[in-house]
Amino acid sequence: MTVTGVVLGTLTALTTLPVSAAPHRSTHTVPHADADGRAYGFAADARRVPGATGTTDAALLEPGGTYRSTLPAGGAAYYRLDLDSESTAYVSATAVPGPAATVSASDGIKVSVQDTDSHSCSYDRATVGASRSPRPITAWGAREAGKPRCAGSGTYYVVVERTGATTGPAPEPWELELTVATEPRPARAGATSAPEDWDSASPAPPGGRPERRPGGSGFGSATAVGQGVWSAGIEPGQTLFYAVPVDWGQQLYATAELGSASGTGHRFTAAALNLSLHNPVRALVEDAGTGYDGRQRSAALGPLPPVDYANRHAPVERVRGLRFAGSHYLVVHLAAQVAEKVGPGPYGLTLRVRVRGDAHDGPLYAGRPVPAEIFEVSDGERQAPAGGTGGGGGLITALAVGGLGAGTAILAGLAVWTVRARRHADAP
Repeated sequence: MTVTGVVLGTLTALTTLPVSAAPHRSTHTVPHADADGRAYGFAADARRVPGATGTTDAALLEPGGTYRSTLPAGGAAYYRLDLDSESTAYVSATAVPGPAATVSASDGIKVSVQDTDSHSCSYDRATVGASRSPRPITAWGAREAGKPRCAGSGTYYVVVERTGATTGPAPEPWELELTVATEPRPARAGATSAPEDWDSASPAPPGGRPERRPGGSGFGSATAVGQGVWSAGIEPGQTLFYAVPVDWGQQLYATAELGSASGTGHRFTAAALNLSLHNPVRALVEDAGTGYDGRQRSAALGPLPPVDYANRHAPVERVRGLRFAGSHYLVVHLAAQVAEKVGPGPYGLTLRVRVRGDAHDGPLYAGRPVPAEIFEVSDGERQAPAGGTGGGGGLITALAVGGLGAGTAILAGLAVWTVRARRHADAP
């Protein structure tokens, strides 16, 4: 095959790749046992660790690690952290009830980080909510450097507990996915209060024809998207995950729309559609929901401030969560009850995403976060697909649009390489 043929074949392969092939940190997952369309995709590199019944035998969770464990129906699961005094540590726990589990609105989890004297450094709760539909729920904990309590280096414990009624004659254990990240101190002191002057008006959602973008089955396999209009099919009981890069100084807006269903006589399902936003350490920032009776409905996130390091000083949790740049996760769940009251689906889902504001440099850290790129938008993530309003799909689209220009450049480079190779072969 000629060099020209190789290049044209390469360009054809590149330009016909789906835009969803844009880079993202993790795309490998392992479905929950009893896998079906509703299964949660656990990270394939998640290390299995036991949840201890007390602190003495607690397994170590290391920064940068992803772990898989089991949460019993009663009691708590304990894990250990070994921390320095200079970094803030974040722990997330995603609990996954089985797809056929019976759950109440109050069923959920509590996550706390404690020191060796049982002082609580932080705690957070997450519940299934009004839908009473089994779905992945995430709570988080933190040991913040510089706070009066839990300031020193040493051993800390992560305690994950089941909360609520634990309904059913014999409640089953839930599977857990755990992550740990650390954030260094800033190299120099900054603002000690959250910015108060920001645009709280929600812009109109992006319009235009949606581009097909099936969601991922877990945080680790979240589908990368940027500003635009995206569509997917979603089944009752299913949860879809999307990752949106949001840089320092940028605001994220999102709306999820559930399309109309054919037929008549549908019954209303309360809290049928849930849209939630999670930050790079998977902490819940904001959520919204709506009921469904077969007629189109939408759920939109409320106005949120630009991402800013100083947001951590805000009194409101939804502002505190927007404390660092990086991949933010949009998680969409359709209640299992929709199958009985409206129909089995799948249903048309439209996700409208807008990222507004000019990105700027974030804080200069005194060290490196772990994982290294978690609190920044990488070059690959800046190529996250944009669509619905004519936006491109990152590097792949750029190659396609460049057409002959890109091909000419590559051909020229390969021609030089070929000539040099022949000269080398002819040399005595």
